Formats: sequence, C-alpha cells, structure tokens
Amino acid sequence: MRELYPPIEPYHEGKLQVSELHTIHFEQSGNPNGKPVIFLHGGPGGGITPMYRQYFEPNLWRIIIFDQRGCGQSTPYAELRENTTWDLVSDIEKLREHLGIQQWVVFGGSWGSTLALAYSQTHPKSCLGLILRGIFMLRPQELHWFYQEGASYIFPDAWQEYLKPIRVEERHDLLSAYYRRLTSENLQVRLEAARAWSVWEGSTSKLFPSESTIQRFGEADFAEAFARIECHYFVNKGFFKTPNQLLDNVDRIRHLPAVIVQGRYDVVCPMITAWELHQAWQEAEFIVVPDAGHSMSEPGIRTALIEASDHVVRVVG
Repeated sequence: MRELYPPIEPYHEGKLQVSELHTIHFEQSGNPNGKPVIFLHGGPGGGITPMYRQYFEPNLWRIIIFDQRGCGQSTPYAELRENTTWDLVSDIEKLREHLGIQQWVVFGGSWGSTLALAYSQTHPKSCLGLILRGIFMLRPQELHWFYQEGASYIFPDAWQEYLKPIRVEERHDLLSAYYRRLTSENLQVRLEAARAWSVWEGSTSKLFPSESTIQRFGEADFAEAFARIECHYFVNKGFFKTPNQLLDNVDRIRHLPAVIVQGRYDVVCPMITAWELHQAWQEAEFIVVPDAGHSMSEPGIRTALIEASDHVVRVVG
C-alpha cells in the first residue's frame, strides 16, 4: 500500500472573479515548473482540503486546486444562482487561462469525475490526460439508487436518519422534498436537512464507516453548502441535455491517456457506472479496487490514485 506524499503548503493562493456574482478561491503547490494538474473536488459543494495535494509527487507536478462556486473559500457561500455544471466548466477554463497554462491533466473523483468528463469533452484541446475515481455521471438511475431507493437496503440504519427530516407523505420524491427544505428561508429547517443529507453520504462513503468522516460531514459550515449545492444540481439533472450525455460524448476524449479507479463496493457511486464508462472507453486503463468503497482516502483507492498520478505524469511528460 502506498502512503500519501508528505504534506506541503501552497506556494501561491489567489481569487479569481468568474462572474459578477461569483469569485473562486484557488491555490498552487508542488513544482511551479512541473506538469500542471487541475484537481476537481467532489460534491458539488464539497470544497478542498490540504490532503488533496498529497496525491501528487510534488517535484513533478504543478498542483492546482480550487473551491468550486459556492463552497470552501469561494464566495458567495452556498449560493445557487449562476451555479451549474457549465458555469463550472467555464470557470476551469478561465482559471487555466488566468494561470497561463496551455494544457493540463484533469483529476476528479465522484462529482469531480462528472465535472472532469464534462470539462474535457468541452475543451479536449486543453487536456493532457485524465485521472478519474468513483465514476458518477449524474443519470436518473444513479440518483434514484442513492437518494430514493437502493443504497437503503445496504445501510438501513443510516437511511433511517436520512429520512427523519422528511414527512412520510413526501417520501415518494426525496430529492424534491429535500430541495424544498434546503432552499427554505428558515435557517433551522435548512440546517436540519443539510446535516441529514450530508451525514447520509458520510456514513456510506467507506467500506468500513468512519466516525470522523461522519462527524465532519455533519458540521454545519460544511453541510449547508454541500447539501444545498448537491441537491440543486441533482434536481436539475446535472444541467445535461440528455441523461447519457457524458457517455455519448466519449469520442471527444478517446485519444487522451486516462486512468479510471473504482472501488468494487462503492455504494455512493456503484461500479456499474464505471463499468459502462469502461465499456464505452476501453482505451482508458480501468482499475477495480477489490476491497474499497467510495472514499479516495481508503487504502486501496489511495494507492491506485497515487500510482496513477505517478504513471500519468511520465506518460504526458
């Protein structure tokens, strides 16, 4: 098993105004002359953590990480206006141009894999390659599995807590019921729903549930942006034209070197989605971690991702 690279501090942090309303926070670490990689965090609304820098050999990579609209240190906090997949795709390209980068590797897991696919299919000439983990394409069947019925059969105890804020008569459409609460003007109603939504994901993201992960997901500062922005994207079906848009557009990125890492027992983003992407894109290396769930911090997934980043930096070098 591979351990993370040692902690490092950014050599540059900044803000980039991407619209009249939104400003995003970004940072750079590693080697300023290294191979550029853009890290796309999960959620949407999850924000960045220092640990993300440690998946890359700091002498070889120029590591760019940013908080997507409405979360982390980006402003305004938990804002849903002007917050769509295509706004974020535009932000990534604006950040690339702002930093004077011609091409970069795109790294994304969970929702970050969704965004990585959307961005690379829109701007393939800006990309050197992709590293993807915990594949999520935001299709109706994926949302139904995790937020309406499916994962509840595996985690009935955590599901019971997820249901608590929602009245029985509203439970036939949990996404809509949650959206009403997460956009309520009543702060208490918003926070109760946000914590329940967020803790549900934190409770199911690892093969062996982690109390520290559950606690972090339940913190109000994290949960409100995470739950509001996720639910906003999900009730709007990711702002995609068709459910299979990302799968149908694989030809646009087929030429790029890519690694797909998937936990066999991922309950949040079940392996069927990664498998279908693999079937459509067999040129990409496909790695199934046999003893892992969803989280990138699980030992098998951590190891596969570090090995993938070590490999890709040399392939695109």
